[in-house]
This record gives sequence, structure tokens and C-alpha cells, in this order.
Amino acid sequence: MSISIDPDVCIGAGQCALTAPAVFTQDDDGFSQVLPGKEDGGGDPLVREAARACPVGAITVSEKGS
Repeated sequence: MSISIDPDVCIGAGQCALTAPAVFTQDDDGFSQVLPGKEDGGGDPLVREAARACPVGAITVSEKGS
């Protein structure tokens, strides 16, 4: 799995960090980031739900190699 956040789309709503706090956080400006070492989702079953929770669709979750 590969996770990416489009910084040009993210509005800092924080829904991803609330849904999957083991994978997502917010930076000092309030924008979402994937935690270091968690770019593959870290096996967290809530990653896809966190992506769906993003109100602007800034998070992309894809299978590796896709």
C-alpha cells in the first residue's frame, strides 16, 4: 500500500489524523502529513477509512506498484 497527501488540496480538516492517528498527523500549520515510516500504512486497517473521511479528497491510497 502507498499513501500520499496532495498538499495543494489539503485544507487541514484533520479527519485523517482523527480516524487513523497511528498513520496521519498534522504539521505546525495544521496540514495533514503521513507519519515517518508509515508511508505504507503500517498495517493500519483504518487508512482507507481515513482517506474516505477527507472532505476534499487530498489523500490517495493505492496498492504498491499502482
